[in-house]
Amino acid sequence: MESANFREKILLFLLYISLLIGFYFDENLNYGSYLDWIKAYNPVLEDFSKDFKNTLLKYDSYGQRHSPVYIVFLSILLKFGLSFDFVRLIHLHISLGLILIFYSCLKLRFKDTNRTTLRLLALSIFLSPTFRSLAIWPDSRIPGLIFFILSIYFFLKFLLLARNQKKFAWCTLISIITSSYISPNFSLFYIYFIYYFFQKLKFKEFLFLVLFSFAASAPMIYYVFFLDINFITAGKTPALDEAAKSLSFNISNKILIISSIILFHLIPVLYFLLDYKKIILFLKSNIIFILIFFSILAYFFNYQFSFTGGGVFFQLSQILFNNNLIFFIISFFSLSLIIYLSTLHKDNLIFIFLLIMSNIQNTIYHKYYEPLILIMIFLIFNNLNYKKFFSKKINLTYLYGFSFFYIFLRIFKNIYLM
Repeated sequence: MESANFREKILLFLLYISLLIGFYFDENLNYGSYLDWIKAYNPVLEDFSKDFKNTLLKYDSYGQRHSPVYIVFLSILLKFGLSFDFVRLIHLHISLGLILIFYSCLKLRFKDTNRTTLRLLALSIFLSPTFRSLAIWPDSRIPGLIFFILSIYFFLKFLLLARNQKKFAWCTLISIITSSYISPNFSLFYIYFIYYFFQKLKFKEFLFLVLFSFAASAPMIYYVFFLDINFITAGKTPALDEAAKSLSFNISNKILIISSIILFHLIPVLYFLLDYKKIILFLKSNIIFILIFFSILAYFFNYQFSFTGGGVFFQLSQILFNNNLIFFIISFFSLSLIIYLSTLHKDNLIFIFLLIMSNIQNTIYHKYYEPLILIMIFLIFNNLNYKKFFSKKINLTYLYGFSFFYIFLRIFKNIYLM
């Protein structure tokens, strides 16, 4: 046992050092993270530190599509005389909270599982290209995700512990509201929590939660809709020129691309979590429905390679064949997968629906779902074969191996394809 703990500490040390080395050498696996920091964050950070009020009132003019909340926090650090690099270093260490909270959630949900296995699963987040890039080059996505996972931590306590349900409901609500202020895309998951609060709390307690939610959202509603500082529509889609737009409600694009991204991130764990005999039976029974649904989505699909983003499979199809053939083949299976997962439990259905609807942007970037998908598959999804996955520590080697492979893909793309 002592030997295992020592190896864990060595692994933690090496992964942490690798992140610091990445920081020192300006690692940029997601490619755009550095440019976002230099072009989108630095100017508004500096202006906030010099003139808070005027910068806040003209925030949408910066073309910054992220919420100003976390940027204001970073600007305060800058105002205290810290350098941009020191602000980055503080942000990097804040980002480590994601791994700690993920592990705390795992302990709650899988309390009978070996702690070493759970720690190794949590530490795999260190190898997420998106986590590494957005930890090294500050972005509101990681702190927003931290508070979102914190809301799940309190929600798990709300579900699993008989006492103090009211307290944990409030903690969940405050965490998801904070997450939404930092990264508005997470706001839609409020529906997931409120659905359970309605079922399990007394009506009076539930009503107080809802009224508090409206009161808490009022400042942002006033800021965006009454002061007309709509930063959400400020950033434009690349390659659309004068017809540029930032929002799109083409559900076909979102379902096919997001489902393909979900499939990509589940590759190293699918074999253990799913019963393939049941999947085959499901496909046989529902193949006509899936084919019709897929055909409709494919017909209305119009995502362009020039928009950037689109996920690994979409970009691979475009780079190799300059068309969507490979992407459509893979997205048929990814669509089948999310439909199958949705039938296993209503939680799966609700979460997948909210995940797809939470992206109102025209561009669909891989970073929106990494490492979110991996975290959610273990914290939110139900009726998966977790016992099989956790039965052997060696199963985690597939996850680590896949992470290294994905890092290699990012490096190859950045060097040869950008």
